Amino acid sequence: MKSFWLALLGSVVVAAGLVALLAWPGHKSPRVGGAAEKPLLVFCAAGIKPPVEAVAREYEQAFGVRVQLQYGGSGTLLSNLRVTDTGDLFLAADASYMKSAREFGLLAETLALARQRPGIAVTKGNPKNIRTLDDLRRTDVRVAVANPEAASIGRTVRALLQQAGQWADLEKRIIVFKPTVNDVANDVKIGAVDAGIVWDATARQYPELEFVTVPLFDTATETISVGVLKRSPQPAAALRFARYLAASDKGLRQFAKCHYEPVEGDAWAETPELVLFSGAMLRPGIEKTLREFEQREGCRITTVYNGCGVLTAQMRAGQRPDGYFSCDTSFMKSVADLYLDPVDVVDNHLMILVAKGNPKGIQSVQDLTKSGLRVGLPHHEKSAMGNIAWKMLVEMKVNDALAANLKVESPTGDFLVNQLRTGSLDAIIACQSNWTGVREHLDALPIEHPLARMTQPYAVGRETRHKQVMGRLQAALTTAESRERFEKEGFGWRYQTTAVP
Repeated sequence: MKSFWLALLGSVVVAAGLVALLAWPGHKSPRVGGAAEKPLLVFCAAGIKPPVEAVAREYEQAFGVRVQLQYGGSGTLLSNLRVTDTGDLFLAADASYMKSAREFGLLAETLALARQRPGIAVTKGNPKNIRTLDDLRRTDVRVAVANPEAASIGRTVRALLQQAGQWADLEKRIIVFKPTVNDVANDVKIGAVDAGIVWDATARQYPELEFVTVPLFDTATETISVGVLKRSPQPAAALRFARYLAASDKGLRQFAKCHYEPVEGDAWAETPELVLFSGAMLRPGIEKTLREFEQREGCRITTVYNGCGVLTAQMRAGQRPDGYFSCDTSFMKSVADLYLDPVDVVDNHLMILVAKGNPKGIQSVQDLTKSGLRVGLPHHEKSAMGNIAWKMLVEMKVNDALAANLKVESPTGDFLVNQLRTGSLDAIIACQSNWTGVREHLDALPIEHPLARMTQPYAVGRETRHKQVMGRLQAALTTAESRERFEKEGFGWRYQTTAVP
């Protein structure tokens, strides 16, 4: 009995100690990846306040993270961002402001949210019978427009009408320029003006208003986006909230409720679980980039490295990775129906690798047919490297003679390199990237043939629930830092940047 009471007393003491430890100011509970330590400061275009406000409060409730929203016209907010050192995210009402923010070096990631179009707002019943842009020039119609220097809707409409040669005439009829699109809608609602140019989603948020479509404006579909500011002191937390905003089953539902046209978003996951299939040759060039991407995105990537013949066979058998980084365009084409538009990222060159000093005196592919040589090749079916190498040997008409010396076929070049280094083989055909890390141990001989060059493309899976995340992974794999890593490993750079609209 005495031992029982001693044990009980000991348990109480331990429990009290744990409580004290948890209450101690220096103790921190483990945080979910991407959780904010302080409030997120979001600069948000005033016209998209309703859905963003709703999402922010929902996010606060779910994760205990405060979201502070600062509203204004997109242009005004952008001007403020250029002179302030604070903030985590920027939401603009059209792509032109996001483009400007990128050009000013303010943004890291950008996520599309929804689309909207300009038109004319009038009071219910349209008492002035306003049907066209020409009606806005009538002397009995009072018109309000958002300031083109401050608000997205104003800048968009002014640019359209200037192109059509109609801005000067309309400008004369405008009786007031308002700071935001909401101010324009409110003026129409209370009867201060007869008509205002607003976004379709804005007008539909006011039961007192009707929306008149304008054919000229239908060409001006604008995309609402959120961008993570480079200056954010908590970028992973900012990106996590941006992902929540852009999730099809979270933030985008609020945009749809507020009459915006949401884009195709990812499914929400606190920690997205992703699968990437990658040619084994690419591993040295991408591993560090993948780890950094996981850290910033708050995701986990399971990367399956193998010969591309093996990987494509798994895909044809039903496996569906979220992305595929192929050893060669030929293997990407063989599963093209499973992927969105591939982009060429890097290239690699076939070479003959031999022991240091080239003791067998090999100088060309033809020399690999010499009697008594032990040759290793990448597997002609299981790897892109082997597939290309075999086609090259057939075209050079040495395949039959070389077959007598072929001792090893492998889906990966690294295995062949190890066989060569241990003395089990006299020569192998592998890629420049296989040689780069062992050049102090092996010599390399270039192969001058058109098929000796392979291109490695990356693509996002058509069936993935995380297209946007995998698209951002593409962006990470094509940065200047990624290029430097690839080139250090012996790859050539192929990616061509394109202008972002």
